[in-house]
Amino acid sequence: MSSATTSCWTTSAAETARIAPRRTGAAWLLPFVFLLAACAPEPEVWRFEGATMGTTWHVTLVDPPAGLAREAASAGIEAELAGVNARMSTYSPDSEVSRFNHAAPGEWFAVSADTAAVVATALEVHQGSGGAFDITVGPLVDLWGFGAGSKATDRVPSDAEVAATAARVGSDALRVRADPPALFKSADREIDLSAIAKGFGVDRAALWLDGNGVANYMVEVGGEVRTRGRNPQGEKWRIGIEAPELLQQGHAITAVALSGESVATSGDYRNFFEAGGRRYSHTIDPATARPVEHALASVTVVAADCKTADALATAIDVLGPEKGLAFAEREKLAVYLLVRAGTGFESRHSPAFAPFLGTAAAKEAP
Repeated sequence: MSSATTSCWTTSAAETARIAPRRTGAAWLLPFVFLLAACAPEPEVWRFEGATMGTTWHVTLVDPPAGLAREAASAGIEAELAGVNARMSTYSPDSEVSRFNHAAPGEWFAVSADTAAVVATALEVHQGSGGAFDITVGPLVDLWGFGAGSKATDRVPSDAEVAATAARVGSDALRVRADPPALFKSADREIDLSAIAKGFGVDRAALWLDGNGVANYMVEVGGEVRTRGRNPQGEKWRIGIEAPELLQQGHAITAVALSGESVATSGDYRNFFEAGGRRYSHTIDPATARPVEHALASVTVVAADCKTADALATAIDVLGPEKGLAFAEREKLAVYLLVRAGTGFESRHSPAFAPFLGTAAAKEAP
């Protein structure tokens, strides 16, 4: 590892990572703003990036351990992400998810421990959110023109089509076991883990870094993030949250300060169509089998692990501002909402989110 040098940074110095849209049946852009302000020995910083799961990934390591080679770090991260994609992609016919989707109901289907763990978390969030998060909702997303299997765009399906498709949706037909890891469906169901698999990919990469002695890092995949330790300025990692109308300008309206936590964001305003004077969002409510109609534009969730943050963000995006915030407060979740109000947006957050806001939180002592 090369020796550190001394460098002075001004308050205007900043490093911004542009993140590709995430898809959960949803598209989202989450920018990351690292505020640099110090005059101190410059740490060694490694940065890696690539493509996975239909989006991009970025990793920043600060002061990597002497025993870790840069090439080994890059290869290790890529292997973890590739493994998750190979097991959980709906685009690969050989993935565990694709083969389970084509399997007949009524029998246990062997999967990896990772896939079983992700489905177990999905079912926990499904139950806790009253069904708002549902990994079987894919056929409805396709029907409304937003999914990978969609054959129609900007068309409102008939009531009969909605009812027939809704009959194929429902996580109540799914079961999961950990030992030996396997999935079970009691009826014809297909699962889509896109609203949780990216978060799990972040977790897997982060755990690889933990296991190889990396104490300071930020891992991001498609807008989902996990952090540990400090950023290059010795502060907590600061993740910017932008209002929808500011996305093209790159201005954060607030920032969360993280060290050891994960964050995920879901929103409904970037992917929609209009027909007959109405706006139809890509976010489908499993309870109605139709696009949501509430005023919630985006939700950001902070949690210990990224797969949980990822799933919860989608669940609250479905629930809407009132039910979503009530759910967050009841479960003591750290949640930040941007809600449409007239021609602009207003922010709301749960009490558990307050410690992550503001400059003071970002500059706490270790």
